[in-house]
Amino acid sequence: MTKHYQSSRRRFLSNLGLAGLGLPLMTAKDFMHPFVSKQKNMQQSKKLGIALVGLGGYATGQLGPALLESEHCYLAGIVTGTPSKIPVWKEKYKLSEKNIYSYDTYDQIKNNPDIDIIYVVLPNNMHAEYTIRGFEAGKHVICEKPMAITVPDCDRMIAASKKANKFLSVGYRLHFEPYNLEMVKLGTSKEYGEIKKISGGFGFKATPNQWRLQQKYAGGGPLMDLGIYAIQGMCYTTGMEPIAVSAQEGKKTDLNRFSEVEQSLSWQFEFPNRLIGSGAASYDDNMNFLKAEAAQGVFELTTAYNYNGLSGYTPAGPMNFPQVNQQARQLDAIALSIKNNKPSIVPGEMGRRDVKYLQAIYEAMRTGKRITIKAD
Repeated sequence: MTKHYQSSRRRFLSNLGLAGLGLPLMTAKDFMHPFVSKQKNMQQSKKLGIALVGLGGYATGQLGPALLESEHCYLAGIVTGTPSKIPVWKEKYKLSEKNIYSYDTYDQIKNNPDIDIIYVVLPNNMHAEYTIRGFEAGKHVICEKPMAITVPDCDRMIAASKKANKFLSVGYRLHFEPYNLEMVKLGTSKEYGEIKKISGGFGFKATPNQWRLQQKYAGGGPLMDLGIYAIQGMCYTTGMEPIAVSAQEGKKTDLNRFSEVEQSLSWQFEFPNRLIGSGAASYDDNMNFLKAEAAQGVFELTTAYNYNGLSGYTPAGPMNFPQVNQQARQLDAIALSIKNNKPSIVPGEMGRRDVKYLQAIYEAMRTGKRITIKAD
């Protein structure tokens, strides 16, 4: 785990609290200079405009509604290739005609001062192109996970971010969710002693005829879409990064649906202290958990990765946290980090790291070999 990520995580956990998105503390100078303090308050109160690029199920069902609840950002524009969707979005979110774009007019967004952030919510193979073009338009970018299909694409996205002097964040909503944050706290503080075993799995039955089942668009199967949550969970609960991996593809029982991508797979991470992390992802079996077996007991999420309805247990009893709008918290935290001119706690470098893990797992699955994961 990089020093930047460790310090960001500590800072985030210490400042989060239940509200999680409070404004930064005022300094003595702020109180001594009323004009400076007033300017700072005005900057903090300004909502940043977000344009959603792609109006599929996640944008429609989660991100759009979350932007009606967010405090530091709002939906300022949309980019869509489906004109029939425009009237509904325009009415529901009171969008100006000038803030509605097609993929042909996407680059013109650079001339729109209403839009501060672009959120790329497209199929995986389009993430790199539209993120880079977003930076070329002079906007900050949030990219949905996985950040890209390949590590070189991630490198190009990070380079574009630096060239534009704009921030790149990845849509890792669970870094802002109380149950998963409790796993981080319990694991990294060693509240129940050293973790002896860590495991996570996410799976459901995928409907046929969707882009996620096509290699060209998804870059893989359930590992890319669902397994990445278990990868994240094992890393942030242990506070460590894996150094090697082995993996096995599950049996294909539906060759029609899974002609291009895996139906299911499992993998085993090796962490630096000899801890083994067991992961699984499936588009045909139901599972949803993150489990840490520590020296003094087990703490776990029995529903770990959903948008709501999360549940968990510790040796002290059931976890009891409010169910929150994860996307609203994520969007507000990223917007606030931009306002404060600080990288988010879910930066492009984290997204790149995870794509490196995804590709290592696939290599292990294809070759049947133990694959060493090199540190950057």
